[in-house]
Order: sequence, then structure tokens, then C-alpha cells
Amino acid sequence: MTRDGNSGSMAALAVRTVAAWTVTLIFVFPLLWLFLTAFKTELQAIAVPPELFFKPTLENFAEVQERSDYLLYARNSIITSVGSTLLGLLIAAPAAYSMAFFRTRRTRDLLMWMLSTKMMPAVGALVPIYVIAQTSGFLDSLTGLTIVFTMSNLPIMVWMLYSYFKDIPPEILEASRMDGASVWSEFRHVILPLGMGGFASTGLLCLVLSWNEAFWSLNLSSAKAGTLATLIASYSSPEGLFWAKLSAASLLAIGPIVVFGWFSQKQLVQGLTFGAVK
Repeated sequence: MTRDGNSGSMAALAVRTVAAWTVTLIFVFPLLWLFLTAFKTELQAIAVPPELFFKPTLENFAEVQERSDYLLYARNSIITSVGSTLLGLLIAAPAAYSMAFFRTRRTRDLLMWMLSTKMMPAVGALVPIYVIAQTSGFLDSLTGLTIVFTMSNLPIMVWMLYSYFKDIPPEILEASRMDGASVWSEFRHVILPLGMGGFASTGLLCLVLSWNEAFWSLNLSSAKAGTLATLIASYSSPEGLFWAKLSAASLLAIGPIVVFGWFSQKQLVQGLTFGAVK
């Protein structure tokens, strides 16, 4: 390769590096600013120009716990997100299994219809779901939120598991059936081990989606069954926004899921690509 070619490659590499760092900083900057603001006083948080050097304080975190009982909201988020993920997997796995291995002419249409429901704005279904929750006693209830979260993520879970199951060689299933395996034995001893990566990716992605769900939490719950999204919204008042306390509450809300996502990023990337990465 000529000297000009080496110079061109180095220049292209430098441009890509700068572009990558620029995009990364754009995405990371709001989180970094949120982190800094959480350790400021209210006066420091609204100071103009912004104060980059200050004496950190933990008063905001103590006040969030004292005023709002952070642990209660965190417990509700854990229960609803984990519960909806497990319930969704129990429903989505048999549905995806039947669509992947017992296809009909309508299977593709059914899958597209299920996915199309995610394109509808959630507010379009708010009134009927609110009325159903109110009449059934599930309003401001962890059970009600868990069911709604499950139904909201179910189309994605079915699609993802379907894409994983479809890549399992059918010859393996035929061999197990020739050996006399029942449907349950086939699922437990063949599908489950081979599709464990798909289950993990689907579960992790839907766990994150449920944890971050704000619309249904704000409209179907309050103090009793409120999740961390409800906690954050409570720091918006007619008098204005308490930026330091709001940042502290937001940091406490996103902290657990950010740490969780960091350690499971490989499975999350697989889930976001719908099983395309093997």
C-alpha cells in the first residue's frame, strides 16, 4: 500500500473515531448531567452559568427516601417488571412454539397483526383499560399493573421467541418424536435447552421495558402500587420542578436497571436484533 493510501486510511480512522466519540458524548451527557445535579443543592442546580465545581451533598437522596419511601416504589417496580416478564414468558413460549413448528397459512398474518398492535398509541386504549381495572378492583394494584405490562410486551415476546425457535433444526424435533417424546418432553428436553439464549434475551429485554414503563404506571397507580416512574413524576408540582431532588429520584430509579443492563448487555443486544445475532 502506498504512503497516500496509508494516510487516507489513517484519516478515515480518525474521522470515524471522532464521530463515534461525539455520538457517545451526546448520549452520555444527559446522564452525566443528571448524576452531577443529583449531588447539588437546589440553588446550585438552577445556577446560571452552571456550576461544574461544587461540594457534593447527599441531602437530596435522604429527602427522597424520607418524603417518598423510595424502597416501596423500588419494590413495586421489581414485582411488576419481574412478574410481567415471567408471566409473559409462560404465555409467549407455547404460542411461539406452536407458530414456529406447526405453521399454517395464517401464522404470518397473525404475527404481523400482533406486532401491529404495538404501533397503536397507548393512550388509545387508556379509557377501556382504566374502566376494566376500576370495575375489577385492579386499579392501583400490583396485579393490575403486572397484567397490563404483560399484555403490552406480549407481542414482542412472541415475535422474539418465534424467531429463535424457527432457527432450531426441525430434524432434531423429528428425531425426538420418533423416539416417542411427548410435546411436553420435547419442549422441556429439546426446545428449552436449545432456546435458552432466546429465553434469556427475551426476558431481559422485556424486563427493561417493564421497568421503564411510565404511561400505564402513571395512569393506573398512585401511592399504593406506584412504580419508580410514579416516584419521579411526584417531584413535578405547580410550584415548579425541584431539579436537584428530581435528579436524585431519577438517578435512584435508573441506577438499578443501568447496572443490570451493563452486566447483561450481550443478551440485550441479541434481544434488540430479534434473534438475528447468533
